[in-house]
Amino acid sequence: MGAQWKQKHREAAANAKGKIFTKLAKEIAVAARAGADPATNTSLRLAMEAARKQSMPRDTIDRAVKKGAGLLDGPANYETVTYEGFAPHQVPVIVECLTENKNRTSANVRMLFKKGQLAASGAVSWDFSRLGLVEAKGPPGADPDEAALEAGADDVEPGDDGLTSFYTQPTEVDAVAKALAERGFVVEKFSIVWKPKNPVSVGEAERAEVESFLAALDDDDDVQNLYVGLA
Repeated sequence: MGAQWKQKHREAAANAKGKIFTKLAKEIAVAARAGADPATNTSLRLAMEAARKQSMPRDTIDRAVKKGAGLLDGPANYETVTYEGFAPHQVPVIVECLTENKNRTSANVRMLFKKGQLAASGAVSWDFSRLGLVEAKGPPGADPDEAALEAGADDVEPGDDGLTSFYTQPTEVDAVAKALAERGFVVEKFSIVWKPKNPVSVGEAERAEVESFLAALDDDDDVQNLYVGLA
């Protein structure tokens, strides 16, 4: 019985890794539209680094780059589709998808939202701010607040694993990332995000229900990013 459980566990881990690879490959392909050379395409370089940190095979990374740059089987025709709605207990959610088949994605998202509530465009996003986010680690002794001021970031928050989140206007995210790098920070990722203005607080049992709903959404291959107003 124990061996059988371990085998199932290994299969589940492999499936999870495969889903992570799928999402990372899409990010690489989309970034590669702006050029296949990571030396001149910062977004591509960071996407490739994120994939390497997840132990994605080199040939898989190379294939994603070539697909995005139109060097393999034609260009990647991924479209960004955004959905808004509520998880259980009226927790606001914004779902960003990257897809080659909008009809399939729409059907899947509607099915997944049966335990929540899918809403019209604008019904949720008004309660979020559209911001640039740079996640970076500073050198020893660095003051994130001072670095944020010097780099032109609007706000700063401590994050997990020694990362600091620097928030800025969407049009300034690349400039802030470069300015932080010049000050010795290691930029792990930068992107345009939705930041909740009024996160909802729920009890422990309700949180478990919300997290189960979010996990099911995140498990869909077309779902790329989830933004949740949960305190």
